Amino acid sequence: MSKYDFSKLQNGSDIRGVALPGVPGENVNLDAEACGRLAKGFLYWLSAFTQKEPRDLTVAIGMDPRLSGPDLAKAFAEALAPYGTKVCACGLASTPAMFMSTVFDDVRADGAVMITASHLPFNRNGLKFFSARGGLNKGDITDIIVFAESDHILDSLRPAEASPVEKLDLMALYCKHLRDLIIQGAGNGPKPLEGLKIAVDAGNGAGGFYAADILTPLGADVSASRFLDPDGSFPNHAPNPENSKAMDSIREAVLTGKCHLGLIFDTDVDRASAVDETGREINRNGIVAMAAALIADTHPGTTVVTDSITSNQLTDYLENDLGLHHLRFKRGYRNVINKAVELNEQGIDSQLAIETSGHGAYKDNYFLDDGAFLAARIVIRAALLHKENKGISSVISGLSEPAEAVEVRLPITAADAGACGDQALAALADWARSYDQNGLKMTIAEPNYEGVRVSLSGSVNGWFLLRKSLHDPLMPLNIETESAGGCDAIRKVLVQCLGEIAGLDISEL
Repeated sequence: MSKYDFSKLQNGSDIRGVALPGVPGENVNLDAEACGRLAKGFLYWLSAFTQKEPRDLTVAIGMDPRLSGPDLAKAFAEALAPYGTKVCACGLASTPAMFMSTVFDDVRADGAVMITASHLPFNRNGLKFFSARGGLNKGDITDIIVFAESDHILDSLRPAEASPVEKLDLMALYCKHLRDLIIQGAGNGPKPLEGLKIAVDAGNGAGGFYAADILTPLGADVSASRFLDPDGSFPNHAPNPENSKAMDSIREAVLTGKCHLGLIFDTDVDRASAVDETGREINRNGIVAMAAALIADTHPGTTVVTDSITSNQLTDYLENDLGLHHLRFKRGYRNVINKAVELNEQGIDSQLAIETSGHGAYKDNYFLDDGAFLAARIVIRAALLHKENKGISSVISGLSEPAEAVEVRLPITAADAGACGDQALAALADWARSYDQNGLKMTIAEPNYEGVRVSLSGSVNGWFLLRKSLHDPLMPLNIETESAGGCDAIRKVLVQCLGEIAGLDISEL
């Protein structure tokens, strides 16, 4: 039996852990030793996947600005050295760029790792793994953990003469790739963004390159941008497009700077959202609508796969305004991406998989969730519209928003969180099917792939969705209504049902 237990580090298709001390009650569990063993576990997995000896493999290593990043990157590289693996040290990078290291002809890495914990607090860090096929799935991560815990498996890796670590300016290749895409899409010569003022808010994550190395060389005015310098303490706001303070920041930058467009990224730039020239936030349902609208003309009737918490208004916009099909699936960016891939394998065209969180993956970009690529598509459309004296707001002007939207997170205190969650969902479904009181009628929404989604009509119109969290002992509850006060009314009604579930804390209701 192994003395190591890395199972708690698995977060779906990622590794996440505490990498720095300083937060009470959070003990470090992702240190240099753990990182080194996980590196060897990945090497074993990659060798089997590619059918290559470790000495014949090339692995690229990148990191976001987190304070623990350099030490973990060093530990990862040193763990691979005894096996002759060629290591490309990419330094500060974005997660999508790390995948592209397997694509670019100048690199052609067999695998890559991004050391990041996305928008989580400063003391956290993690690992995102890639092969040339794309991001690794949950089962792959489970296998890597099993390998990393086993001395027997790691001892089976064949030693070879150490290969020196090579420094690689991967971001230069990646930025040129995006600049070329924008030049091709926007036309108008080598500076197609002249006359456009675009604000970028990187939240002190890795995304500052977008202003300095993509927009500026193409002629854009980025003077209203903010928080471009990488700082792993994240002193201004969480680098997270779902964070209200972060969205307030980029909105303020656009309005005070009189910009045509604002772009905001998460820490490792695999997510993006935007703000239009009027100050309207293009996030959550809005970023899904925008991403879909940008390809609706070239891919009529394609299926857009989203997560489960999208609005009724978004479905109406996608299907009736754009003429697309909407498959509302599950939370989790790998879930929506894998579903889109599956649809294509079945002969159903699906060009876009996207979460309301801002993880957006296009089929023509390797189904890679790449915030910078999505931003490039938005920038191209903004440049084309600017020639017609139109703003980016015109793209999704047909999308309406619910009057109210709220998310409540209900902790599960029961010892068996899974069983408690299942009980709550079953009870809610039974209760909702027969509910018809005070002019309010409930209908179970079908098809539905996650939790229980209920459509509301009568005195309150809208919907709610209760589901089990992917990773934590809690149940997120999303409610959207089409009239003021509707969310509060539904919260009060739900107490009747959920208050009967032992082990479910409904105090937030």
